[in-house]
Amino acid sequence: MSGRRLRAPHPIVVLRWLRAGVLGVVVVTTLLYLVVDNRTGEQNAAADRTNAALGHIKEASKEAKAAKAALEAVARTRAMHLTGTGGDFANATASVSSHLTSAAEGNGAGEQGLSHIQFVQGQLATCVQMANTAVLDTQPGLTTALDALDDKPEYDGEHPIAFTGGLRRSLEDLEKLEATAHRHQLDSGWRSPGLLWPLFIGPTAVMLMLVCASGYLIAHRFRQYPSPAFAVALAAQTSISIAMCTRSYQPPAALALPALAAAGALAYLAYRPRLAEYRFPRS
Repeated sequence: MSGRRLRAPHPIVVLRWLRAGVLGVVVVTTLLYLVVDNRTGEQNAAADRTNAALGHIKEASKEAKAAKAALEAVARTRAMHLTGTGGDFANATASVSSHLTSAAEGNGAGEQGLSHIQFVQGQLATCVQMANTAVLDTQPGLTTALDALDDKPEYDGEHPIAFTGGLRRSLEDLEKLEATAHRHQLDSGWRSPGLLWPLFIGPTAVMLMLVCASGYLIAHRFRQYPSPAFAVALAAQTSISIAMCTRSYQPPAALALPALAAAGALAYLAYRPRLAEYRFPRS
């Protein structure tokens, strides 16, 4: 032991460390923003496609209801052997098929969703075949065709079993499946609040402590008022961090990057008057 006591660093050295820490936090926040913005952009695109698929499934359900009404209307004429299933039924079922094809392109439920879409498409083909057969079989065949369009599902106790009913019921089950996938897309991965809040609030808390320490040092050791630029820089960084943690609005790069650049510039300028008072010779 040399017996020499460690000397505390000069306040200006501490101030330089604090400045480096604040600027580092701004850089880290900027990098986090770029990564999260890129990843959430991909998830948002997938969620938008799933939302569009949901719209097509809802339209398919409306057309399936119209197909049932058209088949019932033809049946009331008691001339199915002359008129066939009618143009309205053919147009409605063709529209259901078209919407299902479009829904498959935006499917968000993975292999399970694709499998069920194909199952519903098979149900649709069966319904059309039964309706065409009913033209020759009259009432018995017609009842079977209408059941295929709107039959009730099987039950497991008090709960209906998905995809065991008619075409319209299967479309409702498919809508629920895709809606669940859509909610998962909005709440998971890089859009999960459980990930985003610690990711962005952590650096904000560090910057708050560094700014408070800087203000205390300037006020008590340098006998000066801290620059208002400290508060503005902290506010700019905090606003972007909090906005990135929300699902409703995440700022675009055209807004976030200039705000973070301004936070860094203001932080640098806030320290400059005090640091400029001291010029240490280079060793």
